[in-house]
Amino acid sequence: MIVNGYEIKPEANLSEADLKWANLSEADLKWADLSEADLSGADLSEANLSEANLSGADLSGAYLSGANLSKANLSGAYLRGAYLNGANLSGADLSGANLSGADLSGAYLRGAYLSGANLSEANLNEAYLSGADLSGADLSEANLSEANLSGADLSGSNLSGSNLWGADLRGAYLSGANLSGANLNGAYL
Repeated sequence: MIVNGYEIKPEANLSEADLKWANLSEADLKWADLSEADLSGADLSEANLSEANLSGADLSGAYLSGANLSKANLSGAYLRGAYLNGANLSGADLSGANLSGADLSGAYLRGAYLSGANLSEANLNEAYLSGADLSGADLSEANLSEANLSGADLSGSNLSGSNLWGADLRGAYLSGANLSGANLNGAYL
């Protein structure tokens, strides 16, 4: 498949590619290099991006619903307002990524690395974050209702004003976490 002059296939080198607003739904980009690529507003729903390099990529407002991003490198990526509902991000590296205002409802983030990530005002309703590293992450005003955070590392994270109603925090590491104004009603501690 050719999009904007770029060949879309597994292991493709699309570093710094301009793919904004491109329709890449169901595309197979496993192991592709999309570092620093502009994918803002792109439709990547149901796409296979497992083990892809998306470090520093602009995915703001992109549609990644149901996408497979397992073990992908999204360090420093810009995902502000992205739609990642139901996406598989297990083992993904999202360290330092900006996910503010993103929709991660029902996303699977088991063992994901989100250290220092910005998840302020993100929707993580019913997200699976068991064993995830969220140390130093900004989760202020985030919706974590009914999220599974069992065994997650939340040390030094900012959870001020977040909604943790019904969240599973059993075995979570909360040392130095800011929970001021957080809703912990019905949370499992």
